[in-house]
Amino acid sequence: MSEDGSTLARRQLGKYLRDGREGCGFTLAQAAALIERSGSTLQRIEKGTVAQLREVDLAALCTIYGFDPDHTAAMKMLATQGNEESWWREYGDLMSGNFDFFVGLEASAQRLTTYESELVPGLLQTPAYASVLIRSVYPDDDAEAHVRRVQLRMRRQLRITRKHQPAALEVVLRESVLRGMVGGPKVMATQLKYLCDVGTRPNINLRILPFSAGFPLGDAVGPFVILEFGTDRQGRLLEPPVVFTENFAGDLYLAKPATVRRYHEAYESLRRSAMDADASRVLLRRMAKEYA
Repeated sequence: MSEDGSTLARRQLGKYLRDGREGCGFTLAQAAALIERSGSTLQRIEKGTVAQLREVDLAALCTIYGFDPDHTAAMKMLATQGNEESWWREYGDLMSGNFDFFVGLEASAQRLTTYESELVPGLLQTPAYASVLIRSVYPDDDAEAHVRRVQLRMRRQLRITRKHQPAALEVVLRESVLRGMVGGPKVMATQLKYLCDVGTRPNINLRILPFSAGFPLGDAVGPFVILEFGTDRQGRLLEPPVVFTENFAGDLYLAKPATVRRYHEAYESLRRSAMDADASRVLLRRMAKEYA
C-alpha cells in the first residue's frame, strides 16, 4: 500500500506495465532505452511513484508490450485516475500526514462501508454542519483557513455524488447521530433533510439504527469505515481492503484479512438490526420537521 494513499491507481498501472515488460523478456534498462528514458525512471513508473506519467511514454510502452486496444485503454484510464486523485494536495498545509493518507484511500475506494455512532460522516455532512464541527476542532483558524477546511470536506463528497462512476456507500447511523445537536435546530434540520435526499441515490444505502435495537454486538461499537478498491479484469483485488477506525487519541488502519472480515460481520449485524432505507427516511423527515 502506498505511503500517502494517493497512488493506488498509479501503483496498479505500474503492476500492469511491469507484467507487460517481464512478459516480453525486457530488463528495465532495455525497455527504458526503447522509450528514451532512464532505467530509474521506468522503475519509478512501475512502482507508481511518478505523479505525472507522460502520455507519450505510456502509449509507447503499451505498443512495445503488445497491449491490445482494450488493455491500452485501461492503462490510460488508470493514468488519468492517478492524476485526478491528487486534488487534495492543494490542502496539504491543513492536513496531518495521517489524514492525508486517509483522504488518498477514500479517493481511490470503489466501495465504502461506514458505521457512525455520534456524528454524521464527513462524506454526508452539509457545509453548515461541517463548519460547526471544524470550528470546534480548530478554533484558532483564521477565516481563510476555516473556509478551506470546509471546502476540503465538500470536495471529498464528490467521490460519492459525481455522475460518472461514483463510489458505492453503505452507511448505518445510530439514532444518537440524529439526536446530538450540532450548530442548533436550523443546522440539524437542514442536515437531516440532506441525509434523507442523498439516501435516494442509487449508489448510497443509508439506514438508521434506532435506540430500540439496543446493542446488536453485545457491546458499544465505535465508528469505522471499510474501504474496498475493486478488482481488475481477472477478478483480482486491485488493493487489499482496509478498515479505518478513528478515535480521540488517534487513528488505526487495519488490513489483516481476518480483522477486515470481522468488521464486515459487525457491519452486517448492525445493518440487520437497523431500520430499512424507507423507514429510515421517514424517521429523518420527522426529526427534521421537529428541529425546524
